[in-house]
Amino acid sequence: MPEENNACCFRVAAIQMASGPTVDANLEEAARHIEDAVSQHARLVVLPEYFCIMGMKDTDKLAAMEQPGKGPIQDFLSETAKRLGVWLVGGSVPLASPDPNKVYNSCLVYSDTGNQVARYDKIHLFGLSMEHERYAEEKTIQAGDAVVACDSPFGRIGLSICYDLRFPELYRKMDNVDIILAPAAFTAVTGKAHWEILVRARAIENQAYVIAPAQGGYHVNGRETHGDSMIVDPWGVVLKRLPRGSDAVVAEIDPKYLKRVRTSLPALKHRRL
Repeated sequence: MPEENNACCFRVAAIQMASGPTVDANLEEAARHIEDAVSQHARLVVLPEYFCIMGMKDTDKLAAMEQPGKGPIQDFLSETAKRLGVWLVGGSVPLASPDPNKVYNSCLVYSDTGNQVARYDKIHLFGLSMEHERYAEEKTIQAGDAVVACDSPFGRIGLSICYDLRFPELYRKMDNVDIILAPAAFTAVTGKAHWEILVRARAIENQAYVIAPAQGGYHVNGRETHGDSMIVDPWGVVLKRLPRGSDAVVAEIDPKYLKRVRTSLPALKHRRL
């Protein structure tokens, strides 16, 4: 973490939603939760995966697709970050890809000036065939191919999305990040079995804070998402969580504590493989 922040605690927020098929309505709800988080002094606010659209069918996100740098969803993120003076992360935004029948599922980071400072295109695409549930993101999403981390006033931030949590090698390539972002839309079935375990494991093995905002509840399209948005410290302790419903989960990050954990148990320096 930057030296100037070593003595300064700060608040962060994970926003939980149950997004629907209408972009404007989702943005209005997101704005309310962001404002609530900022009223609780959060300086870094992270929205869940698909915060802007959970369509009636998978292909609906193609209609909401935007070109990089322009469009109502990106304008909303930029303008809200600047208006509230907060670092804001759009958990995932559908951006144009080379294939007209697919989008990039992109995590976008905006500084408090409203400038986009980082973009991560989801690398690992979710597929599930279990009982009555069938998912195949590869049919509508173009996989990204670059690991992304960015510097910020809060330390080095590593970007990931949902299914990425199952692939620990991704985080090893981020080079000792201080905060990991994991916006998600875990299904009710996989979330109940694995969500908390995966989030806490990534925090422990990377000795980093994890901010994990999720979709949580029943959606208009009939889908149920797990929720349980949480903020976890580098020892694997859940600082704050929200099992269900839509709200802001706010917790404090302590850079001094992060440094103590890494000094007391220098596991990252003990790596041999």
